[in-house]
Amino acid sequence: MSTDRFADYGRPRRVDGGLRARSARGAIGRSWWSRRFLEVLESFALGTRLTRGRSYARAGQVLRLDIAPGRVSAEVQGSRPRPYEVSIALSPFPAALWTRIEEELAGQAFFSARLLAGDLPDELEELFVTAGAPLFPTGVDELTQRCNCPDFAVPCKHLAATFYLLAEAFDADPFELLHWRGRSRTQLLDALRARRAEATGTPAPPGPSALDIEPSLVDTTPAGTARALTGLSAALMTQALDRFWSPPVPLPDRPPRLATGPDLLLRQLGPPAPSIGGPGLLERLRRAYRAFGPADR
Repeated sequence: MSTDRFADYGRPRRVDGGLRARSARGAIGRSWWSRRFLEVLESFALGTRLTRGRSYARAGQVLRLDIAPGRVSAEVQGSRPRPYEVSIALSPFPAALWTRIEEELAGQAFFSARLLAGDLPDELEELFVTAGAPLFPTGVDELTQRCNCPDFAVPCKHLAATFYLLAEAFDADPFELLHWRGRSRTQLLDALRARRAEATGTPAPPGPSALDIEPSLVDTTPAGTARALTGLSAALMTQALDRFWSPPVPLPDRPPRLATGPDLLLRQLGPPAPSIGGPGLLERLRRAYRAFGPADR
């Protein structure tokens, strides 16, 4: 028997009907929330490790992806007959915190309209931060990553493929990000409708709204947003005229940026081939990046 624990592991088995990333080349993630999610992961110096799973995601090696409060689980087909079991845990927000966030969302027409029209506005991230509940993980230690493959790397390529498919799941339905944090789309919808009805003194409108239908069919145009605001009373809207043009949350002096070193890109790409300089070229580039410093300094 071979003593090499990886001796029996070769190319992954081909899969028919797996979950295949929609992006065939280039970056994965189209919406701000999926790009932001991957950007946060890359800021943890996971860029190179994440890249290992991109080909798995595009080849359809992920057989199943389930998102539940606090936990993402997946099955990823590798080289062995039995798929590997993958899980990514992130603590959901407690119920009391969600109640406070829902009050904030329902109290501002801007957020109510956008959410009820099926969209997550960029400003939502700042609202969660202000509430003391960052929407995205702030450190890699907040993520509990598990895979039953023999690879010691974290993330392994099976976890990395799951991260990419998770980002695309956020593209398809942005409310899956909130679901992971503890509130399903239906739960959030019901809470917003109830609080809006309480504020306006009118009964909650019956029947499904934009959040109850297929995300791809949601109308996020200005007209769709206007329809989402139909239930608001004229008196309430009149009271809000003095702050109509004010931002829903205080705007920072400059757009928020991740605190990363100037050589982050080099760490993600790895060393160049020996034919063009190898590790020596990498070190010279690193010194140059540090000498130039941040672009906005």
